[in-house]
Amino acid sequence: MESKNAHTGALVADALSMPVHWYYDTEALRRDYGRVTNFVDPKNPHAGSILWRSKYEPVNAEADILHDQAQYWGKTGVHYHQDLRAGENTLNFQLAKRLATIIGENRGYDRAAWVSEYIRFMHTPGTHRDTYVEEYHRAFFNNRAKGLKVDRCGIEDIHIGGLAHVPTLFAFAGTTDLDELRKIVRSHVSLTHQSPGVLDAADCLLRILVAISSGVAVREAVLSESNSLVSGRQFEHWLRDPDEVVVGRRLSPACYIQDAFPAALYLAWKYANDFSGGIIANANVGGDNCHRGAVVGSILGLANGIPGEFALPEIEVAAGAISR
Repeated sequence: MESKNAHTGALVADALSMPVHWYYDTEALRRDYGRVTNFVDPKNPHAGSILWRSKYEPVNAEADILHDQAQYWGKTGVHYHQDLRAGENTLNFQLAKRLATIIGENRGYDRAAWVSEYIRFMHTPGTHRDTYVEEYHRAFFNNRAKGLKVDRCGIEDIHIGGLAHVPTLFAFAGTTDLDELRKIVRSHVSLTHQSPGVLDAADCLLRILVAISSGVAVREAVLSESNSLVSGRQFEHWLRDPDEVVVGRRLSPACYIQDAFPAALYLAWKYANDFSGGIIANANVGGDNCHRGAVVGSILGLANGIPGEFALPEIEVAAGAISR
């Protein structure tokens, strides 16, 4: 079992979901894309885009992280990832690839080195070509531009996007000690996400991945490490329903951690032995499928490996990265 498959699985799940990210109307999703089973380009207009009501006002030039994409904010129908192509990753997962590289270059996780790279990457026009930049990035750079210390730039963000880097840290942080890994994950995630719910979910995902890597079956690992969040009996009952009923009616498909994390765990539990089935189901129920993909893709990728048909155009993992 290769730990790097947790990282790769998360990237694949994100890339598959990218064109249908934040489609809350699944009929519109099917009308525009059919059933998504492979990597495809995003299409403009995005039927459910709410970028028209999003805005970002950098306090000064140090907080400018939208660059040439700023022109699309506040406009209707704009796809959140309009300039990406089939198989490419959204911003948070592009950052995960950079994190893997920085860990490799430093022969282990170095928080200061990561912060330096994060700032460089976000300040450099054209590094990622993604139109949407999540709230926590905007808050971090505005807070930093105001003169706050790095440890105070994070916010009480309650979105599942905060888990995007957990599989990368699990795979490449260079330690097999669970306590040390937990400290690294908490330190890293809290740079941007200081919500207890997100930090607890990040810790839970890490523990699930560690359990699977030690030989625990997916369903057992999910239930044992998250028993305060999910119920095996409830999951068994939900098997009677289509996926878009479970993630759509019983649990919100939105980005808020209180529903998004259990929804992702359910899909990982249901498709425990089927990487392709799990990430395809996650993509096609819509909502914040990209960031749920950090959970679904990492768990199923670690447990089952990555099928050849889901080889990404480019996976950036430094040759020196230390895999567990």
